[in-house]
Amino acid sequence: MDERERLARRFEEHRGHLRAVAYRMLGSLDEADDAVQEAWLRLSRSDVGAVENLAGWLTTVIARICLNMLRARRNRPEDLAGVHVPDPIIDLAPATGAGQPEQEALLAEAVGLALITVLDTLAPAERLAFVLHDLFDLSFDEIAPMVGRSPAAARQLASRARRRVRALDTPVPDADHAVQRRVVDAFFAAARGGDVTSLVAVLDPDVVLRADGGAGRPQASAVVRGARDVARRALLFAQPAAVVHPVLVNGTAGVVITIDGRPVSVMGFVVADERIAEIHALVDAGRLARLDLPARLGLPAQLDLAARLGPADGERARSPRSR
Repeated sequence: MDERERLARRFEEHRGHLRAVAYRMLGSLDEADDAVQEAWLRLSRSDVGAVENLAGWLTTVIARICLNMLRARRNRPEDLAGVHVPDPIIDLAPATGAGQPEQEALLAEAVGLALITVLDTLAPAERLAFVLHDLFDLSFDEIAPMVGRSPAAARQLASRARRRVRALDTPVPDADHAVQRRVVDAFFAAARGGDVTSLVAVLDPDVVLRADGGAGRPQASAVVRGARDVARRALLFAQPAAVVHPVLVNGTAGVVITIDGRPVSVMGFVVADERIAEIHALVDAGRLARLDLPARLGLPAQLDLAARLGPADGERARSPRSR
């Protein structure tokens, strides 16, 4: 094994961690992969023989790469308009009994889509300080050189970010996944049955739905607030041909929806106090295609909601206003 092969092997030991850092910094799987690739290129061109802590060196490199990417993103007008739902981290374990090994680092201590959405509102340096300190436990002495500030200034960046995150009052999901799943199942049963009353009953009065259709479906992009309006919106996507595949999305209850074997939506839910407080729906066909969902779901295997609920409940889910 030559020196480059040994270096590549050492890099692979840290790839999962680097991708997890980059995803939390960027909220995009594609951009996270680009950042990790750039980190490898920088490593391969550097003399790291005297580096005692390769993990720390690589974390610094990936952080600086992400910081530059965030700054460049803020200068692109197309990224400042419209509704944006971050790329979802999908765990198939609830549906298949087996997770994806390559996703383990991303799924560990998963950060919900709601928090990633809030992080998108932070200034780049604030986001870096918050993510590395609050989510990855780096010290401000370590963070300071990444942002070109003193440790005290880095602490202030994280503190400002923390205040902004808290000010937005992101709901805390119920800890019990079974409770989350039961509420989400009830949501889809009511939607399929056209039962607005039952829909409103499982929604928090101040629920927020964010739907991102991307450039290909701008008409699908929307931010809808309030139980009644979200319930009416839910009836629009409750198509009879839709198949609901239960998954975890960023560590909480979610679904992949397919029609004729084609993914049309990934939805992540925040269930708090046994009601749905937030819904994040990605319906951008281009981004859905890059998630490679048909292969991962083993389509055309059918995981219809009716099969999960049983014949009686499934029939009620299809009968208008049955409750």
